[in-house]
Amino acid sequence: MSSVTLKGNPVRVGGQLPAVGSQTPAFSLVGTDLADRALADFAGKRKLLNIFPSVDTGVCAASVRHFNQDAAKLANTVVLCISADLPFAQARFCGAEGIGNVVMLSTMRGRAFLHDYGVALEDGPLAGVAARAVVVLDADDRVLHAQLVPEITSEPDYAAALAALA
Repeated sequence: MSSVTLKGNPVRVGGQLPAVGSQTPAFSLVGTDLADRALADFAGKRKLLNIFPSVDTGVCAASVRHFNQDAAKLANTVVLCISADLPFAQARFCGAEGIGNVVMLSTMRGRAFLHDYGVALEDGPLAGVAARAVVVLDADDRVLHAQLVPEITSEPDYAAALAALA
């Protein structure tokens, strides 16, 4: 178990963030069309997993906007934005923001993802949702970069994540 902070207060995080060089576990999450989407659906592509608590917060929304802009420039890469938000809220956000270069996925029917990827907030006011993290995978689902953001209210290291795809 690891920990992060929320506005300086410690929060326990369950599971273990996948280590660089490791093979990532399979997952099944829910797309904005309510269909189940598996990691295998993106086989052969590099993947940037932008994991966060909720798109309804400023920092989470900023990370989606940032990676949406970057995604257009990345060859053979898909950006998966993963949160506890219901698919309806994710779709509404993307429509309102004009976001079309990322795939939004909900943990609605994929709660095992939280522990399997080491991002399960175990306590504090956000218990039950994902911590902020970025995991970059190659086309064979091996981890190229992983960051569990130490302070939930901080943005991830965009440059480091994108450098892993260079």
